[in-house]
Amino acid sequence: MVSAFDNAFSIKPIYTTIALVVLAAVIVLRKNATIKVLDIIVPIMAVCYFIITIVIIIKNINVLPDVFKRIFEEAFGIRQIAGGGFGAVLMNGVKRGLFSNEAGSGSAPCAAAAAQGKSPVTIGLVQALGVIIDTIVICTCTAMIMLLAPQSLTEGLEGMELLQTAMNYHIGEWGTVFIAAILALFSFSTFIGVLFYARSNVSYLFGDKMIFQVIYKIIALVMLFIGGLQAYQVVWDLGDVGIGLMTIFNLIVLIPMSKEATSLLDNKPLKSKSKSHSNN
Repeated sequence: MVSAFDNAFSIKPIYTTIALVVLAAVIVLRKNATIKVLDIIVPIMAVCYFIITIVIIIKNINVLPDVFKRIFEEAFGIRQIAGGGFGAVLMNGVKRGLFSNEAGSGSAPCAAAAAQGKSPVTIGLVQALGVIIDTIVICTCTAMIMLLAPQSLTEGLEGMELLQTAMNYHIGEWGTVFIAAILALFSFSTFIGVLFYARSNVSYLFGDKMIFQVIYKIIALVMLFIGGLQAYQVVWDLGDVGIGLMTIFNLIVLIPMSKEATSLLDNKPLKSKSKSHSNN
């Protein structure tokens, strides 16, 4: 987000970072403000991003076959497999896919558990739909925007500069501004969404006491400030390590819990659970 604002408006990273920290503090330090903000931001930003991508695809429909050809050639080509490139592509895809939807990392259930539903199975299936929306839809939109731009124009670029250059090619100068705005919504909603997850974890570990909630929020705001001023690759590396560790521990825990999950999915409550409910 800091990079996008620098490219679009020439705003120095320090100013954007300070503004983000102040805005985040106003939201997260107020009770129940996080969910209200996300309820407004998330649907609007997703729909806008999807619509503009469809327009770009239709506008460049004649080069779409070449784009898919390039995808398969670079991902599964003989040269990539022989040179070990396939492994690098696969690893990078796994990391970015996990980063985009956090499937299996154990964080999203914090939001799922707070939702209203008829049963855990219903909530779980809705949560699975979130993976499709995050990675299959939204991330594919980003890929299409970049790949439909001439390779000579985007070669050597990365991060926000790559995406904004591609968008500038498709829809003109205001495309750079559009990406900055949509990135602001995506990034900021992610940050305050993760803080909501953390709130559940802090409550579980230390009790739902105000002092502990305030302390973790202050630590998060400090990390937001540090992250806004760090190099692009450093932030990615920290995210990969953090989510990787979460996923390892979560997958280990899922093994003993799998029996209960499959039982609920088959609509066959475990005996211990049924007995417990009858006693209550």
